[in-house]
Amino acid sequence: MSQASPKTAPRTAARQPVDSRIADNKKALYNYHIEERFEAGMVLQGWEVKALREGKVQLTDGYVVIREGELYLIGCQVNPLRTASTHVSADSARTKKLLLHKDQIRRLIGKVEQKGHTLVPLNLHWKSGKVKCEIALAKGKAEHDKRDTIKDREGKREVERAMKTRNR
Repeated sequence: MSQASPKTAPRTAARQPVDSRIADNKKALYNYHIEERFEAGMVLQGWEVKALREGKVQLTDGYVVIREGELYLIGCQVNPLRTASTHVSADSARTKKLLLHKDQIRRLIGKVEQKGHTLVPLNLHWKSGKVKCEIALAKGKAEHDKRDTIKDREGKREVERAMKTRNR
């Protein structure tokens, strides 16, 4: 039996673990009440996928809009790699199309038309070698709800600290 040379050796599907996070939108959980979550595929260019593998993405200012019955992710910054995008004019703030089933999009259109509901991206992650965007149907939090969130978080931290010192 002959050994395969490095050039002809079979490539692995992805260099990343099968289901790993690329980026999280931590502001979304602070600013919104999450009502329902959806996983959408993304239409990306090659240089964007390479940049995502390196973690060159910022999701905090991103939001989802519905145009002509399709979903688009706006405000998601994918910073191009210098080495991977020499022949392509990269637009880091390019609008990216999200892929969902038609019936899910129709349901979302109905919900978003209700007062106070919006679509926000929660995270980008790898799933079976493909980039997926988790989006959420959300309702904006009032200022007092945000304060309650902070109080709950600080309370949990204090309990954890107390448990740590007690266990020592």
